[in-house]
Amino acid sequence: AMAEFATSWGAADDSQWSYALGKRQNFIVRWRAIINAPEGSLTALENVTQAFHALLTSLPQAHLKGRKILISADCFPSNHFLLAGLSKRLGFTLKTVPLRQGASWVEDEDFIAQWTPDVGLALLTWVSSVSSHKCNLEALASHARSRGSLVGVDITQAAGLIPFDVNAPAIDFVISTSLKWLCGSPGAGMLYVAPSLVTQCEPSLRGWFSQPDPFNWDITRFSFAPDIRRFDNGTPSVMACAATLPALDWHANQSIAQLRAHNLSLSAALQSGAMALGIRLASPSNPTMRGGSIMLLLDDAAAVNRILEALAQVHVQADGRGRALRLSPGNVTTLQGIERALGVLRDCTR
Repeated sequence: AMAEFATSWGAADDSQWSYALGKRQNFIVRWRAIINAPEGSLTALENVTQAFHALLTSLPQAHLKGRKILISADCFPSNHFLLAGLSKRLGFTLKTVPLRQGASWVEDEDFIAQWTPDVGLALLTWVSSVSSHKCNLEALASHARSRGSLVGVDITQAAGLIPFDVNAPAIDFVISTSLKWLCGSPGAGMLYVAPSLVTQCEPSLRGWFSQPDPFNWDITRFSFAPDIRRFDNGTPSVMACAATLPALDWHANQSIAQLRAHNLSLSAALQSGAMALGIRLASPSNPTMRGGSIMLLLDDAAAVNRILEALAQVHVQADGRGRALRLSPGNVTTLQGIERALGVLRDCTR
């Protein structure tokens, strides 16, 4: 895909932009299908943090000023860093729901208990990157409606592996990247904003592509596009979209049910093997409450690093989150790879 892009961009003609913008639009179409988003509600941005920032800074003051934003302590840290930095500027109070003592994830009932009437917006982490815990979207979205709060979801850790529909339950905005289970490249993030909300938003970062007609050259006449295009600004970045499109094309031709069944089967083997070795889980044992990763709680980060080095020696790749070893069986993972991983765990923890 990158070779094709370079050939098009370097050609001695003027066809580059129709090709490049076409690739970006195809990326958007693929993402719309993944989350069942209507036309004009989803656009491409660089990453989750940028997408969240674009949404927050575009909202009418009534949603945030003098109100609270609710987020869980097991969120992706970048989102929390952003909120902490914007709270004073945008006039909201950041409320972080803590973990219970000794717990690996925030319980849904604890999140709801902190969801008071003064919460203007809540960001839900669908699946936590530090525990693989999957929140109950239906219950949390229902509570959002009862409180009159905006509700957004970071779906990064499960997008493409577990079905997600922006309409069931209805969500105000969604942020994600194309990494993880979608096998995309860095820089290929996305933002979905519900049609009922997008017309209220006035992004502070605006440019020629924010308009209904990007080719309006009258500098005294600007208006926002009536749909998600208002979140576009200057000349769009297209390379990450073009680099990711082959992965999204591949994914579109797979059965998500089969991808998930493969993941669950290998995850069950990992979980039972780890428990037989006496290793404590840092992720839910119930697969209906879990994303695609099995998290194992070890003595410390140094122990995680030693196991990661040993796994690499037998051509098994994993990663760590502090004391937690994260094992994420995907479409390229085999049962033989799981058995090798368990062998390393047995040798390193005996």
